Amino acid sequence: MGGATSFCRCNAEVIPVTLPRAEKPASDQVIAYVDGSYRSDTGEFSYGMVILKDGEEHTFCEKMTDKELALMHNVAGEIKGSEAAMQYAVDHNIPEITIYHDYEGIAKWCTGAWKATKPGTIAYQAFYREAVKKVKVHFVKVKGHSNDKYNDMADQLAKKALGIL
Repeated sequence: MGGATSFCRCNAEVIPVTLPRAEKPASDQVIAYVDGSYRSDTGEFSYGMVILKDGEEHTFCEKMTDKELALMHNVAGEIKGSEAAMQYAVDHNIPEITIYHDYEGIAKWCTGAWKATKPGTIAYQAFYREAVKKVKVHFVKVKGHSNDKYNDMADQLAKKALGIL
């Protein structure tokens, strides 16, 4: 699919965090919050991602320009954020990841509950199928714009990557 990509690594510092007991990942697992955004005047989309690992939060965001994927607007960013979370786990030899997301398709295309029919969703499903050969992936749907600290942070990071903030 190609396209120009600019990467914005938004974690100039790693911030220690204290999570409630139920949200604390096992030492060999990470929690990721992902969100996407779209800018109609430029046709660009982005993702924001917050990784919670070993009591620290790591933030990432990336802006992308791909005409075909951009037809999916912010969903393209949601997909790329989920892929980035899975890739993070693979790259860091982490055997298990839980991805928190606010767009239900993020899980449903992977599980097969929704049929992948567009090139972007087909590629996403294929990415997931390869990733789960190396990483156990869990999905948790959260309500968007509901004062969920890390989901809101991922949303802000996605907007930051597009220069919306």
